[in-house]
Amino acid sequence: MTVSIIIPVYNERPYIEEVLLRVQAVRLEKEVLVVDDGSTDGTRELLRDLEKTQAAGQTEAPLRNGRALLSLENIRFIFQDSNCGKGAALRRGFEMANGEVLLVQDADLEYDPRDYQKLLEPIFDGRADVVYGSRFLGGPQRVHYFWHYAGNKFLTLLSDMLTNLKLTDMETCYKVFRREVVQSIHFRSDRFGFEPEFTAKVARGNWRVYEVPISYSGRTYAEGKKITWRDGFTTLWCILRFNLFD
Repeated sequence: MTVSIIIPVYNERPYIEEVLLRVQAVRLEKEVLVVDDGSTDGTRELLRDLEKTQAAGQTEAPLRNGRALLSLENIRFIFQDSNCGKGAALRRGFEMANGEVLLVQDADLEYDPRDYQKLLEPIFDGRADVVYGSRFLGGPQRVHYFWHYAGNKFLTLLSDMLTNLKLTDMETCYKVFRREVVQSIHFRSDRFGFEPEFTAKVARGNWRVYEVPISYSGRTYAEGKKITWRDGFTTLWCILRFNLFD
């Protein structure tokens, strides 16, 4: 199976090259779709330069720090006209993906592409239609932000009560699913509401859902973390909306 890796990007200039390098290092039949969501910190210009290098027929580009060469094979660059949010960027990526399996990868260094094999295994061997990568099932973690952990557990519990799924990490970035799953769902959320919306609609579709442990290296706000307490309230509303009213 070909795996389409969708990477929504917004203002990740310090990390995006390293993320792409790590994704390309995974031995996998894949295509990589990088969706820039109106970045203003130089990320967009960097991706445009990579696209130009690719268009010129070159298959590799040196990283800006000169440490390595980035393979440009199987990468597609997509540019949103303005910042519309993670959910909107993912919808664009889903529409353009060609793979039989789709995988969501954040554009920072919190999630490790070396976990792809265990994320994909339940789908490749026919047991699952959807796989969540859980940060709370025993994988190694960088430790900080207790209240983020507590908020995540509360939101996951509420989502589980309404969907009747027994997930430990509804808010995880790592969601992997067969193409027919996303083709059966009409997504509405433009921003971080994608996570509870996806979970609510997967539960209603009676797809086979698995959860596997992953590693997690969470960022601090000084390092560029974007989630705030306001997003927690938005997620709470989206859990109620997409399970009770949508």
